[in-house]
Amino acid sequence: MAYNNRNVLKRMIKVQDIVLEYKRRGVSQLFVYQNIIEPTFHISYSTFNRYLAYPAKLELKNGKRQEEDKRQLSLF
Repeated sequence: MAYNNRNVLKRMIKVQDIVLEYKRRGVSQLFVYQNIIEPTFHISYSTFNRYLAYPAKLELKNGKRQEEDKRQLSLF
């Protein structure tokens, strides 16, 4: 379990890099999951697919910007 969002994003990037490396060699994603990812990271197949679909590198680079609620009144 990750303690903050940055740790989760770094873990997603590691999984994505591993999959890209093996996909260049012509190996299927299911093989990569069953033989490399699952024994190493102990995540389910649905989590694996969610990690691959998430733009973690972009979010880690830019940071998640919290938008101000324009309806919120301020005293200053």
